[in-house]
Amino acid sequence: MSSTGYMGSRIAHDADSHVMETREWLDGFIEPEFKGQLRSLYGRGPSPIDKMLDAAKQRIAAYGDVPAISENPIKGDKGWVAEGAFDARERSCVLDALGFSSQLVFPTAGLRPVLAARDEASRYAATRAYNRAIASFCGTDPRLLAVAYVPLDDPEQAVADAREAIEGGCAAVMISAAAPSGRSPGHPVYDAFWGLLERANIPFMLHIGPGTKTQPTPFRNNGRERAPDLHGGGENLRFCDYMMLWFAPQTFLTALIYDGVFARFPELRGGVIESGAGWVPDFLRQLDLAYKSFSRTDPYLKELDRMPSDFIRRAVKFTPFPGEDVGHMIRDAGSDLFLFSSDYPHPEGTRDPFGRFERTMDGLPEQSKDQFYRSNFEEMMGRPLQA
Repeated sequence: MSSTGYMGSRIAHDADSHVMETREWLDGFIEPEFKGQLRSLYGRGPSPIDKMLDAAKQRIAAYGDVPAISENPIKGDKGWVAEGAFDARERSCVLDALGFSSQLVFPTAGLRPVLAARDEASRYAATRAYNRAIASFCGTDPRLLAVAYVPLDDPEQAVADAREAIEGGCAAVMISAAAPSGRSPGHPVYDAFWGLLERANIPFMLHIGPGTKTQPTPFRNNGRERAPDLHGGGENLRFCDYMMLWFAPQTFLTALIYDGVFARFPELRGGVIESGAGWVPDFLRQLDLAYKSFSRTDPYLKELDRMPSDFIRRAVKFTPFPGEDVGHMIRDAGSDLFLFSSDYPHPEGTRDPFGRFERTMDGLPEQSKDQFYRSNFEEMMGRPLQA
């Protein structure tokens, strides 16, 4: 199907979108022995989210055979009341209207039971429930690409749950950018996990959230009340946290280079999603500068068969935020690194991400634009995708 609608004639894949989970979203996917043990998505009592969900459900219930999607959903309401926020039939119609050829789908609240689990068994049970739920949501439309999540704390269980998620239809596996259980992600105990992704032709994903570094607590002791987050609430992203978004991905990717993961698994690929990308060109320069400074004395660096930046160029793609100068990034670091994303239906994606990116790319050759919107994504996913 050719891309139409919001994207016009431009063929584009969306590297970052979300499902806005309903309160009962995981219920049908939790293993019986863990029912009642996992944290609920939105607490036990009513919340403002319930009012938004009720309004959206009433809209959906009023449809006939085909949802009556607006001409440009990205300019409309966001969050739980957005079109296609949690209803898969609506989301397919949203893709028609926006003209996205495919869309990676990440969680919004679906990982809360995973991150809040009190023991390892519950953590992995919540993981499996989330992975089954996201695969079910995306399973009705091949353009919807489910992103699983797997904690790496238990290396053997991580492999088992990643295998189940892949066999269940997930197209990518998200992991935390933190060091799992006090080990580097490049530790040999994780080779079976990286090997599974490589053999299955499935990319890993780092996304804002699990493992993201925020402003250290002592720096918040500044004699002032804490400012509201990006959306005016109490738990989200603030200015000083934003300035640290790239710290965790840089640390994680550096470990994969230094510990030889990219060398041992040359077909392994991944994406760094919703962490900005303006930092990427200098990150590549700093990697190579550090290599030149330390490779004469460091035996592990001597074992690398290429410059550190070349591992990143071969294996990893990045999503800029709307408002970042992606044209400048491409001119600085090349056209092979960056991906288009909408963040739909989260408001951070803005009401016109396509227009914002386009305004920075005047004068770029068509090939560079096509890489940003289409072919870099297909390279990351390891296959051409239906246009």
